[in-house]
Amino acid sequence: MSKLSRTMRTFCYCGTHALAVLSVLVGLQACEPSRPPASNNTGIRFLVQGDEHSEFARASQPHLFEFPRDHGAHPQFRTEWWYFTGNLETESGRHFGFELTFFRYGLSAAIPVGESRWRTNQAWLAHFAVTDTKNNTFYAYERLARNALGIAGAQTDQLGVQVENWYARSETSNEPGGASIALAANAEGTAIELRLQPQRGPVLQGDGGLDPKGPEPGNASYYYSLPRLSVSGNISLPNEEGLAVKGWAWLDREWGTSALSERVTGWDWLSLQLSDGRDLMFYRLRNDDGTANEYSGGSVSSADGQVTRLSREDVNMQIMRQWRSPISNIQYPVDWRVSIESLGIDLLVEPRQDNQELNLGLRYWEGAVTASSVETSASLTGIGYLELAGYND
Repeated sequence: MSKLSRTMRTFCYCGTHALAVLSVLVGLQACEPSRPPASNNTGIRFLVQGDEHSEFARASQPHLFEFPRDHGAHPQFRTEWWYFTGNLETESGRHFGFELTFFRYGLSAAIPVGESRWRTNQAWLAHFAVTDTKNNTFYAYERLARNALGIAGAQTDQLGVQVENWYARSETSNEPGGASIALAANAEGTAIELRLQPQRGPVLQGDGGLDPKGPEPGNASYYYSLPRLSVSGNISLPNEEGLAVKGWAWLDREWGTSALSERVTGWDWLSLQLSDGRDLMFYRLRNDDGTANEYSGGSVSSADGQVTRLSREDVNMQIMRQWRSPISNIQYPVDWRVSIESLGIDLLVEPRQDNQELNLGLRYWEGAVTASSVETSASLTGIGYLELAGYND
């Protein structure tokens, strides 16, 4: 949930995580390919404008989730994303983090009319990033494309999304968790080829998957997560190819047509896979005075399928340390104390490395983190990802 344009009131959202520049959107409706200009716009997830786009469907009623159908696209809504993050290790214990995200943005709810094969009512953005902890190096790339000529698009009956040759798609599987997921992306010598296997079913966020973002009718999204995906595959860096890795990943899925409140300027999103088998997700919507907005939320889920919904009052997030980017001069709160007293959780969350800022058409910090108990006598630990959006210099 970060502010993308104060003038246009254009936003994108949330763990919760794109076509923020208006000139880019206009370019995507034309007949020539467009690339995003460098900008100081920040944020990801859930790009929206105001009520002038009322032709799109809104998340206003409970949704009967069906899988694999709901892994696919929902083009009647303006915006949605497929958001993969994960922590990987080689056999020797060398750590990597990765992010691969796909954003679909509806330019219009109407089917485009005309003979040009470039015409489309859908635009796509994808981000790909790798954290090389050993070398304190961070690689980040983006691709922007129209939903035409097979360049980008998504299936509507199952998971199958691509932007150019970056993709996420379901594969046939006889394993208990259901169909596995194949991920692939490459740019300038950095690449992943990964297979993800669900270890537990989808977790519906919010109220049975209907997640409000504000008090206005329809100001909500449909939101679920696959919080524990086992990973195997290969990762390559510009000077190293085909490193075999294993680890854990998280998928966040969200779609809707919605706007954040005027006071909300950004968000802090966290996902953690905890050592006791629980999975934690929380997004802290930030008001313009720095306080947590009342529509902040999240969940803690367990291996047996029990889900505890979290509100702003349940979670205390305290900034412990900040880091200033030498590139953007933006200061990010990268160390946090996260406490949920009712669930016996009190953790210090720290980045694998400070340098995990994506300086692309959009600018935000998203990176691999570890969690450890504040009390030295406690044994709870975790791994995950932290997203910090809407911060400015």
